[in-house]
Amino acid sequence: MKAIVFDAYGTLFDVHSVIQACEREFPGQGAALSRDWRSKQLEYTWLRSLMARYEDFWRVTEAALEFACRARGLALAPEAKARLMDEYLRLAPFPEVRDTLAALGKYKLLILSNGSPRMLAAAVESAGLTGVFSQVLSVDTVKIYKPSPAVYQLAATRTKLERRAIGFVSANSWDVCGAASFGYETYWVNRSGATLDSLGEAPKATFSTLSELKGL
Repeated sequence: MKAIVFDAYGTLFDVHSVIQACEREFPGQGAALSRDWRSKQLEYTWLRSLMARYEDFWRVTEAALEFACRARGLALAPEAKARLMDEYLRLAPFPEVRDTLAALGKYKLLILSNGSPRMLAAAVESAGLTGVFSQVLSVDTVKIYKPSPAVYQLAATRTKLERRAIGFVSANSWDVCGAASFGYETYWVNRSGATLDSLGEAPKATFSTLSELKGL
């Protein structure tokens, strides 16, 4: 293995660090709104891929927020929407991220994410990870979302490495399965103790935190 490719949202950056902002806008609804927002965000990436109607992740995230608020009967004022959307530009990294990445310095480190280039650049900078990754790759290049093989091909193409020389790390079970199907050596960061999706693939190893990657 010569390179390790990381998913961004839910793997390096905690998407539910938006809960406090959601709670400020809608008291008593913070955790539920964050959960619904994330669920619909992922669903819209899959649906748009199937419909061949790509929009970048910023717009997908905005549409998911609008839906989640409507579904809960919450009036989303333009100013509140702007404040909540801006949270995605400064998502908190998980506590072990910096130390883990520092311990993996012998590998090329990359991000491969559904995020738009602007969103990813902002999140990396906000988390203090500027310069850590040799490349930050966005699905915006191929205009389709994970788990399309076209997305995973990006990392192989840009690194000029064979698939078996690339390790792929994600906290999302479906993403791990997609990368494994493509031919990457996969590692699942299963923080919540979730059940692996039944998609005919399995990770090489399952960890409870990113810290366990230090032994690679």
